[in-house]
Amino acid sequence: MMIRQEQEGDYSAIADVTARAFAGMEHSDQAEPEIIKRLRASDALSLSLVAIEGGILIGHVAFSPVTIDGAHDGWFGLGPVSVEPDHQQKGIGSALIRTGLEHLRSSGAAGCVVLGDPAYYRRFGFDRDDDLRYEGAPPEYFMRLNLIADQPPTGRVDYAPAFTG
Repeated sequence: MMIRQEQEGDYSAIADVTARAFAGMEHSDQAEPEIIKRLRASDALSLSLVAIEGGILIGHVAFSPVTIDGAHDGWFGLGPVSVEPDHQQKGIGSALIRTGLEHLRSSGAAGCVVLGDPAYYRRFGFDRDDDLRYEGAPPEYFMRLNLIADQPPTGRVDYAPAFTG
């Protein structure tokens, strides 16, 4: 398997993989392919990585800037992350996330937030922080990861407008 930056020719395959990965998920409104498209169109898709196996795109992860109390201070949001259903539970999503986080770290990003399953995202170092909040989500599912040794910020986190339409 190879992980690389998305290319223009990948857009359709990314949308298809994302739609299949989120199909039937109770926490999803099936808008994930459209979110990625809107992030890309608004130049808010800061990092978009794909997993390729045998010449076929089998996974994708997106990172986009977030604001904390209205300011962007080098923090990013992770997601959506998707893997072809028949390739799930094989470490592909984890490899995409780890590669993305390392890219953010090496480019000087301050940190990353994620809204997701704590049992899954803790393995990457994400943890709950009551001083950093995302309105409308259960606090136990919103987590942060410091990528630099600074004190983590406090306040309300907002994802790019592409997430809300």
